[in-house]
Amino acid sequence: MGLEQTRPVGRTGLQVSPLCLGTMMFGAWGNPDQAESIEIIHRALSAGVNFIDTADVYSAGESEEIVGKALAGGRRDDVVLATKFHAPMGEGPSRRGNSRRWIISAVEDSLRRLGTDWIDLYQVHRPEPETDVDETLGALSDLIHAGKVRYIGTSTFQASQIVEAQWTAERRGRERFVSEQPPYSILARGVEREVLPTCQRYGIGVMPWSPLAGGWLSGRYRKGGQPTSTRSERLPKRYDLTLPENRRKLELTDALGSLADDAELSLIEMSIAFLLEHPAVTAPIIGPRTMEQLESQLSAAEVRLSTDVLDRIDEIVAPGETVNAADEGWVPPSLSAENRRR
Repeated sequence: MGLEQTRPVGRTGLQVSPLCLGTMMFGAWGNPDQAESIEIIHRALSAGVNFIDTADVYSAGESEEIVGKALAGGRRDDVVLATKFHAPMGEGPSRRGNSRRWIISAVEDSLRRLGTDWIDLYQVHRPEPETDVDETLGALSDLIHAGKVRYIGTSTFQASQIVEAQWTAERRGRERFVSEQPPYSILARGVEREVLPTCQRYGIGVMPWSPLAGGWLSGRYRKGGQPTSTRSERLPKRYDLTLPENRRKLELTDALGSLADDAELSLIEMSIAFLLEHPAVTAPIIGPRTMEQLESQLSAAEVRLSTDVLDRIDEIVAPGETVNAADEGWVPPSLSAENRRR
């Protein structure tokens, strides 16, 4: 395959590398050394990656600023640049969400931090059921017509929400979402049930986030070890080994590591290559914090998994299974107590 062999984002003419560089770990949330983070971005670009994803909330805007600095000096035109909005960016209810008011303000902030006149792919970071999707699509359509955004997409939407947005766009004459970023890894396969088939049916590109399951599939976590990472402190439900679902993840990771050894691959290579085998997937989002982590992930674009290896993965983690529900990235409000009781 190789990084130089681009893929279209859904049915669009937008061509991207088979790996997308995620930048959540650049800045205070991960690597506080901005110069090193910029070097990592430059290395990814030189290797053939032309797709970069960030978000306004990552390190409170610092990640976008780092990306902007890395693309200065003539690199911007050759990069498909994606960012996201939705999460709180300050106090008060007007500095978050999917409303027209916040979207129009948030895009200006992102453009300024990124040091660019346009965003290639502007994405809704999470659903917001209380806001009419037509309001969100209307604001985003206006940004496309104003030349500030080229395409629009979503992240962590359920299949029904993806369909609703597509129908709303058609019926109201709005621009449509062309991409979805779902949580997807060997340990979190729930999106295989409905989200991925829905994206295929509607011609929507798919960029899975957390292909290494938040570090569980990095090869560092095997039986007898306690998972530790900068994310484990912020997301204890995904790492706490007192929880039975996380103890099971450790067992499964051990089995997957042995399978990767037998296939003469690193667990990282096998895990990312697994996603690339799915016909719905455009480009998994890799999220390195260090140069070493980047190098360990780039090689996955060259890997093709045999049918035997894919079958064995299915035996270890069944298709459509998510081992820990905390890895799904979003809890529908309909599951809250107040929405389930009269």
